[in-house]
This record gives sequence, C-alpha cells and structure tokens, in this order.
Amino acid sequence: MNRREFLGMSMVASSMALVFPFAHAQNLSINEAINKSGRQRMLSQRIGKAYLQIGQGIDLRRSEQIFTDSLNLFELQLSELTTFAPSVENKATLLEVGKSWRRYKDVLQDRAPNKTDAQAVMLLSDEVLALTQTATVQLEKISGTTSARLVNLSGRQRMLSQRMAKLYQSMSWEVPTSDVLQKLVTARTEFMRAMQELVAAPVNTEAIKRELDLADQQWFFFDQALKNRVTDQNDRLRAATNVATTSERILETMNRITGMYEKLT
Repeated sequence: MNRREFLGMSMVASSMALVFPFAHAQNLSINEAINKSGRQRMLSQRIGKAYLQIGQGIDLRRSEQIFTDSLNLFELQLSELTTFAPSVENKATLLEVGKSWRRYKDVLQDRAPNKTDAQAVMLLSDEVLALTQTATVQLEKISGTTSARLVNLSGRQRMLSQRMAKLYQSMSWEVPTSDVLQKLVTARTEFMRAMQELVAAPVNTEAIKRELDLADQQWFFFDQALKNRVTDQNDRLRAATNVATTSERILETMNRITGMYEKLT
C-alpha cells in the first residue's frame, strides 16, 4: 500500500471521538471554537511527530493511526471553523490556513516518510502552526473572557507537548533542521511557564486541580524522556518510543483540562 492509498482509507471517527469530541460548526460556542482552533495548532505538530516516527519505525502501528486520524481531524475542523468564522479577519486567516495546509498535506501524501521530505515537513508544520495560532488568538480576542484565555492557554499546552516530541524525533532521525535544540528548549520553557499560570488560576475547580496534578506527574516522565540523548541504535529507538508514548499521555490530559475550561462561564 502506497502513501496515498494509506491516507485514502476511511476516517476512523470512533477512535478520534474518544479523545476529541465532535460538534457541528453551527452549534459551536466561542469557547468551543477556541478549543478546536487551538487543537489545529496541536495537530500541525502531532502530524509531523507521527510522520517522523513512521519514518523511523517507532511505535509504528500507533504512529500510523495517529497520522491518519490527525489528518482527517484537521480537515474536519478546518471546515467547521471556516463555517463558524465570526469576523472577516478570522475568515481571511483561515483561508490562509487552508492554503498552507494543502502544501503541507501534499508533502505528507506524496511518498512514504523519508529524510528529504522530512525537512519540508518540519518547515510546513511550523507554517501551519503560525497561522492556526493567529486564528486562535483572534477568537480569544473576540470573546475577551477569562475562560477564553484559559482555553487558549491550556490548549496551547497540547501543541507544545507535540512540538517538543516532534523536535525530539527530528533529532533522533538526524533530520537537518536549524536551531532544533534551541526550539526544544524554548518550547519546554513555555510549557512550564504556562503550567504555573494554569495552576494559579482562581477559577480552577477541584476537578481541574486534580487533572493539573496528573498533568504535572506526566510532565515529569515526559521531560525525563526528552532529556534522554543516546547514540546506540537500540537505546535510541527505546528512547524515541518513550517520547512517543509519554507525549500522548500528557496530550490526553491537557485535552481534558482544555475541555473543562471550555465549559466555564
């Protein structure tokens, strides 16, 4: 099966719905839209992470599932958000997201993951990230509420978890990328700073506090995995697999937390 045939498989909606619940665009609240828009940031990085993992044979079956599900979910949410767009500015940004996304997807679909295309994947994943970040900030400003700020901030933690994993996997595969280690350090600093702000939020319920405690525990293991630098091939694959699995655990927890902030009024 080639890459295009693989991506042409039907969407596995049930597996995505377990972690990322769906809602029709016309029924979205502003907080739901911020959550979805913020999730697009995360998916730009998660797809890149999965691509790099597939190329290295890391946790292959799960990485292929993540890759396919994430592509389909990005497409679905882009359609929903474009329909929902509450301002001319936001709609224009989403049109640019669509253009960048098509360039990104073309590289992802063209061939099986390889180091040459991986360089383009790294660049295009960041291009899509920058545009989806702009779209999300636009929605937060339209809302102007504390809960919108927290939805955006906690949702961005999802992105950072996947970004750090993507950057690690690019180093593991030795993909030529400029300033990759510095980008990883920056993402780590941003993640820790945002966690401090979330923990200190006065609106936190007991349920949110428990989830933040869990996220803090998961961050410890994810951070330890990210710090693992090895040269032996077997150890390298084990370390990269550890990053793959721990990044998914913290993603799931931060996704739940974002959903909880979404429901605050």
